[in-house]
Amino acid sequence: MAIPKVKKGKKVAAQEVGKEGQLNIGTITLGELTWVNIEQPTKRETEYLAQNYSFNQLDLDDCLSRRQRPKIDEYEDYLFMVLHFPKWHKDVQIARPSQVAMFIGKKYVVTVHAGELTPLVRLFEVCKDNAVVRQRNMGKGSVLLAYRIIDLLVDYCFPIMDKILSQMESVEDGVFDEAAETARDVAVLRRDIIAQRRIIWPLRTVIGELEAKLKKFTTRNMSDLFGDMLDHLNKIWDTLEECKEVIEVLKDSDYVLSTDRINRIMRILTVLAAIMLPFMVISSLYGMNVHMPGGLTMGSLQSFLLLLLAMVLVAAGMLYFFRRKRWI
Repeated sequence: MAIPKVKKGKKVAAQEVGKEGQLNIGTITLGELTWVNIEQPTKRETEYLAQNYSFNQLDLDDCLSRRQRPKIDEYEDYLFMVLHFPKWHKDVQIARPSQVAMFIGKKYVVTVHAGELTPLVRLFEVCKDNAVVRQRNMGKGSVLLAYRIIDLLVDYCFPIMDKILSQMESVEDGVFDEAAETARDVAVLRRDIIAQRRIIWPLRTVIGELEAKLKKFTTRNMSDLFGDMLDHLNKIWDTLEECKEVIEVLKDSDYVLSTDRINRIMRILTVLAAIMLPFMVISSLYGMNVHMPGGLTMGSLQSFLLLLLAMVLVAAGMLYFFRRKRWI
């Protein structure tokens, strides 16, 4: 495979790409290294990559798919990987995965993404405009550039973790405040933690394998850098694990406290109902169209006793039915 295989030896710059077909492609070249950045890819951008690089067509198709799991595909002359990083969506109060596909060869790095991850977009723009930053990130080969990109995206997760921890404290205060309604807040935060765990868990596996697979593209020992990045990722995972345990405790605590509040209210209502019950019985008896002893018109004691007997029989029948059903 030629690396890179540009048509007729012509160096393709970002400005030229725009003129030729209005493709959403940017390039930065420093020495022998070229960084090709594609935001919001379409079929036309993948066709451009197919024409200028010897990439597997299945990998190019994966760049357009939004259902890929994080993975690494290793080839003789390049490495293809799909990574997912959390992107916070304020409208739904949840972090959703944003995909970054990367082709890494000895003389090039190709990034394909939706343009949602601010650190990646900003790094490309700064490298394009600032020679010092460009030299720092691209001056030591493709592997170091790939490391810089991934490390920046991993560190981008820490502010999201801080947001979760802040929300956790707020929810915890609300759970133990009787005046607050926190059931929905607990559910939303629990959903967000679960969503981020789904993103970070497979990412740890891919990052753990990355350093060993990139060795053939560099002579520099990168184990310390990738080890530090994996340590950051493990810290993020440990934070999510801790948050998961805490939110489960808060969920159970909110349920117990809510149940206790309901029981206290029911206890008061039961006492009031018990106090009012004799009045209801007396008023219902003397409100019947039957003459009763002690009423305005003197009635028969026999009719009064018959009514009481009928009531006792009905009550006894209901108690027997409840007992048969094992309700009491």
